[in-house]
Amino acid sequence: MKGFLVIMAGTVLLAYYFECTDTFQVHIQGFFCQDGDLMKPYPGTEEESFISPLVLYCVLAATPTAIIFIGVFAFGLFATDIFVNAGQVVTGHLTPYFLTVCQPNYTSTDCRAHHQFISNGNICTGDVEVIEKARRSFPSKHAALSIYSALYATMYITSTIRTKSSRLAKPVLCLGTLCTAFLTGLNRVSEYRNHCSDVIAGFILGTAVALFLTEEMNPGMCVVHNFKGTQGSPSKPKPEDPRGVPLMAFPRIESPLETLSAQNHSASMTEVT
Repeated sequence: MKGFLVIMAGTVLLAYYFECTDTFQVHIQGFFCQDGDLMKPYPGTEEESFISPLVLYCVLAATPTAIIFIGVFAFGLFATDIFVNAGQVVTGHLTPYFLTVCQPNYTSTDCRAHHQFISNGNICTGDVEVIEKARRSFPSKHAALSIYSALYATMYITSTIRTKSSRLAKPVLCLGTLCTAFLTGLNRVSEYRNHCSDVIAGFILGTAVALFLTEEMNPGMCVVHNFKGTQGSPSKPKPEDPRGVPLMAFPRIESPLETLSAQNHSASMTEVT
C-alpha cells in the first residue's frame, strides 16, 4: 500500500509540472509559410470549445469514479496525462490553426520561398501564449483521456455488473460510453483543434493504458489485477487429486471354471504326496 501511495504521489506531481509549470519546454518545430494544413481558422480558446476542459474533466472524473471508486483509475488517468504531455513537448507538433495565430511576416526573406522550411521560432508575431498552445497538438489529450476513461469503465461494467432484467442494458451502456469518447475525438477534428492523426494517436495511447491496467487474461503483463472477485461469488471447490483418494475394494467373485481348476490341482497334489 505504501508503494502504491508513493507511485501515485509521484504521478500526480509529474502531471502537475507538465500542466501548471514551464519546467518542460515545448520543442520548436519548423513549418512552411504556405502550408495549407496549418492555415485553418483559429477556433478560440479551449474554454470556448463545445467540449471544454471543465466538462471533459468533470465527466472523466465523475462517471468512472461513481461506478468504480478505486484509486487505480485515477493513477491511469494521471499516467495518460503524463504520456500525452510528454509527447506534445517532445514532438512540438503544430495544430491546424498554427499559422493563423503565428501570423508570420510573409514579406520577410524566409517566407518568400514557398518551399522553404522555417525553423526560426521568432518569425511569429502573434500572441506568445496562444502560439505556445498551438505547438502542442500530438497526441490529442482529449482523445486519449476520453477513450481511456470509456474503456476502463466499459471493462469494469463488462466484468462485474450482472443484469437479469434486460440483456441490452449492459451493451447499450458500454456502447454509449465508447461513442461519447469517439464523438470527443471527432469534435477535436471538426473544430480544427487537432489533426486526424493526433486524435488517432490519442485513442491508441488511451487504449493502451486502459488495457494495461485492466487486462485479466494475462495478469503477468498488467499492473493491477483488480476486477476479480468483486462480485463476492463463492469460489468453486478445487477438484480432489485422484491420487490421494483411496480406491474402493470390491469382493472378488470366482468363476466356476476357476473353482474346478483349483479342485483338480488340489487333487493332483494329494495323489503325488
